[in-house]
Amino acid sequence: MVKRLAVLGSTGSIGTQTLDIIRKFPDRLSVVGLAAGRNTSLLAQQIAEFGPLLVSAPDSFTSPSTQRLSPEEIATHPEVDIVVIAIPGEAALTSVMAAVSAGKVIALANKESLVSAGDIIIAEAERTGATIRPVDSEHSAIWQCLAGESTPPTRLILTASGGPFRTFSPAELATVSIEDALRHPSWSMGHKVTVDSATLLNKGLEIIEAHHLFRLPFEKIEVVVHPQSIVHSLVEFGDGSLKAQLSQPNMRLPIQYALSYPERWDNLALPRLDLVKTGRLDFEPPDHTRFPCLALAIEAGKSGSTYPAVLCAAGERAVELFLAREIGFTDIASAIEGALMAHKPTTHPLITDVMAAVHWAKETVGETAKKERSYY
Repeated sequence: MVKRLAVLGSTGSIGTQTLDIIRKFPDRLSVVGLAAGRNTSLLAQQIAEFGPLLVSAPDSFTSPSTQRLSPEEIATHPEVDIVVIAIPGEAALTSVMAAVSAGKVIALANKESLVSAGDIIIAEAERTGATIRPVDSEHSAIWQCLAGESTPPTRLILTASGGPFRTFSPAELATVSIEDALRHPSWSMGHKVTVDSATLLNKGLEIIEAHHLFRLPFEKIEVVVHPQSIVHSLVEFGDGSLKAQLSQPNMRLPIQYALSYPERWDNLALPRLDLVKTGRLDFEPPDHTRFPCLALAIEAGKSGSTYPAVLCAAGERAVELFLAREIGFTDIASAIEGALMAHKPTTHPLITDVMAAVHWAKETVGETAKKERSYY
């Protein structure tokens, strides 16, 4: 049976790699819907190649051969079997909620939605029977390690490359440029995720996401720095056994697994791992002092309520300001911490409370940055 896909965020890094996988398996995968933002020229090429029935795009974009819908409408459309959500940042939240409420199979490449509203999304998935398949390499690794196991794990270990500044001193971190931050040593990703990886905020968000996906308390989820990015995560069981998933750092593998599950499809285009050539695998603890975003994320996750939503939104706005050269690299952590300290959380939040916290955090970080610029 051909699986019918909607790819939301089709022109971004994960979206284009998803379409690469679809090209390899035209007899197993088809494109029903595409959603994109500003890159309408690439979207036009994708429409011409894949012929989707449904498209979401800016109002200025014209495509007479397709039906124009919102991302949320595409995510719930009856012709869609699997919704690939590769929209970056908080913008994906409404699409995730729509797909979950419709009981869809979701290949989730957006971590902010689960971080911001994990309790709400998981509860709704249990109500509707929706399935969330993780696309992040770390969570896909855990998912693969748990396959076939009947007993719950005692510990999850997420690996982090450490980013390009793993060995930098505090003084060196203060001088990091945009170009430096976007030069990731292992992965090719979008700008936002790449900067988050450099600050280790990305790893903090992944801890919160793992907490929701695999139902383990924060005390049983750890991070180790692994510069080679070969071991994508590990799972420990009660007998002391550790299971790990290893592969070359290439997002097409976890994307394909989320689409092919429960099967594994042969794909010779995916890189093979040669352990002899790899030579060594190093592991070390993360430095919370030099990379405070990781500790801020863990604390926000443990605090729950609307704190994780503020964490995500403040981080997103701070990265925007950094990429616009309005704040420095180390100011990102300060902006997030300031928003978390100023936030008044909502007990037992609804999705409207989460969205309100997102709006408040972005506005707060932006206004604070503006005041500091005018002061200096």
